[in-house]
Amino acid sequence: MAVDTAVSPQVQPYAFASLGSTLQVHAAATPPSSAAAWSPLHSETLYRVDRWGPPYFAVNSAGDISVRPFGDDTLPHQEIDLLKVVKKASSLGLQLPLVVRFPDVLRNRLESIQSAFDSAIESRGYGAHFQGVYPVKSNQDRFVVEDIVEFGSGFRFGLESGSKPELLLAMSCLCSGSPDALLICNGFKDAEYVSLALVAKKLQFNSVIVLEEEDELDVVIDAGRKLGIRPVIGLRAKLRTKHAGHFGSTSGEKGKFGLTTAQILRVVKKLGQFEMLDCLQLLHFHVGSQIPSTSLLADGIVEAAQIYCELFRHGAAMQFIDVGGGLGIDYDGSRSGDSDMSVSYSLHEYASTVVKTVAFVCDRNSVKHPMICSESGRAIVSHHSVLVFEAVSESFNGDDKQKRTDSPCVERLSDDARAAYNSLYAAAMRNERERCVFLTDELKGRCVEQFKEGNLEMEELAAVDGFCDFIENAVGVSDEIMAYHVNLSVFTSIPDFWGIGQLFPIIPIHRLDEKPELRGFLSDLTCDSDGKIDKFIGSEASLPLHKLVEDTGGGGAAAYYLGMFLGGAYEEALGGIHNLFGRPSVARVVAQSSGGFVVKSAVAGASCGEVLRAMGHRPETVLETLRRRVEEFVGDGGAAGTVMEGFSSCLGNMPYLARAAAMKGGGGDGDEAEE
Repeated sequence: MAVDTAVSPQVQPYAFASLGSTLQVHAAATPPSSAAAWSPLHSETLYRVDRWGPPYFAVNSAGDISVRPFGDDTLPHQEIDLLKVVKKASSLGLQLPLVVRFPDVLRNRLESIQSAFDSAIESRGYGAHFQGVYPVKSNQDRFVVEDIVEFGSGFRFGLESGSKPELLLAMSCLCSGSPDALLICNGFKDAEYVSLALVAKKLQFNSVIVLEEEDELDVVIDAGRKLGIRPVIGLRAKLRTKHAGHFGSTSGEKGKFGLTTAQILRVVKKLGQFEMLDCLQLLHFHVGSQIPSTSLLADGIVEAAQIYCELFRHGAAMQFIDVGGGLGIDYDGSRSGDSDMSVSYSLHEYASTVVKTVAFVCDRNSVKHPMICSESGRAIVSHHSVLVFEAVSESFNGDDKQKRTDSPCVERLSDDARAAYNSLYAAAMRNERERCVFLTDELKGRCVEQFKEGNLEMEELAAVDGFCDFIENAVGVSDEIMAYHVNLSVFTSIPDFWGIGQLFPIIPIHRLDEKPELRGFLSDLTCDSDGKIDKFIGSEASLPLHKLVEDTGGGGAAAYYLGMFLGGAYEEALGGIHNLFGRPSVARVVAQSSGGFVVKSAVAGASCGEVLRAMGHRPETVLETLRRRVEEFVGDGGAAGTVMEGFSSCLGNMPYLARAAAMKGGGGDGDEAEE
């Protein structure tokens, strides 16, 4: 089609509608696939659930996310529909955002790790056993720690602490655990910390004080003498082996923790002088969290195991080698190991590498095989909880572009702006995409300058923006990205995304039998520009999402639920109260072997009063101060009482949005709740 690019400025505004119909031919050159052909299987592939989800998450035939609480051993009738859990929690009075915990998944993770090491030990003919410990810093929630102690008692699973309160809670929880479980005492220590660890030994806990700094040895020796308790001591070696990326920063020669070889030798010498070499029994090291490959893991273990053998040669009564954390989670399902979001090995490959490498070095040095200990917190708890939250509205990047279709009055534009308009029009008709990008920026810039000078009205500036947006979308130089406003605080519930760019799988938990029509990023409730999620697994800047629909009950938009998965480690403890948005609600869900589930506990999220108190404010004082103000300006009648009831009610409610279109319905037949 021939187009005259020298169209008169007086004519062009009236050609806007025909321009749109012409360009829409280009935009619709590839017809979309039929929505009727869409199936849950398509969604499972689209959102990579089939890659990061196994063995615990899948998409069921109803288009909802299913939780498989027993991993690969889960029978079809034992799968739990996550949407039903959310509805059941709502019927119990829990408001979103909601953390749903699955203790059965915790049990399965512990059993899987133990099984992997047992299998590697048996196949290798390794001469000692595996004893895992859970680092409570990964998630200090009471139920999480208590469940791990209970589920791991059959295979001597212990706990690791890195601070005094963590040590106290570990001692308390291990009172009901295996008598052979280890209590690893890491972290920087003062005399009080060391004394607590020594008293733990007196109380028949298998506490091991791991030296992070050389000077801590003097504290241990002094406290042991005063209490009359002989300690069990470990050393954290500062290895030269390290891996790149954020999670490797705690390893290597310049890492934050550990002793160099020179410091280790001085510690050994001092222990010999005090006739305490028999107290030195454990070597600890940490290559870094999220170790990307087994080759790097093997490099670190070779170095550490050689140090272990050297300590044995120097007369230490070595028994344990603690390989630390590092067992990674494949957050994006790529199994590439190319970034902090993935690892290139399975659980069994990890365990096999640890066992065979320790055995190789010890055999080479004719040293008895040590008991192997690991601190795989991320691998234990990441899968066991899901954060569920709700999208409450949507917009085109915060604006409704669909209503911005008025063509600007070209006669009002400056000569420079009019020239840019003419050029953009001509480039659009020729479908010159890259040139359209340049010219839309130029036109907007010219018009903004004219607006600043007072020579262009706001309506005309808005029309120019709408015209440029329409051109870009019509010629396909940019996709319209929706902003989905979610009832959540990124800073409180997904702090690692904001702090270190950690990515987690985030997907809708229902409507997965429908084809998502839009793409969007997530914008949270906080008054902060960083309060958004605009990076997703697979290096995507937006997420395929469904259009919000009206609630059939007439209560506005129907609920649209999203879930963040694999976030059971660290996020809850790291989360702050930015904008005074507090902790989410929590439901603890246990599977029934015959099918269905039971909500074992339901805990409401932090109220407005609680978050105020956390920042030093006294809710009762706030209420009394406001009462005096109300009496001054409203009086002390019924109106004042109504106002005060509103204040009091708000202090008792969560700070998140209370939706009129609340979740409805129960969690399915036969479901029960125990408070």
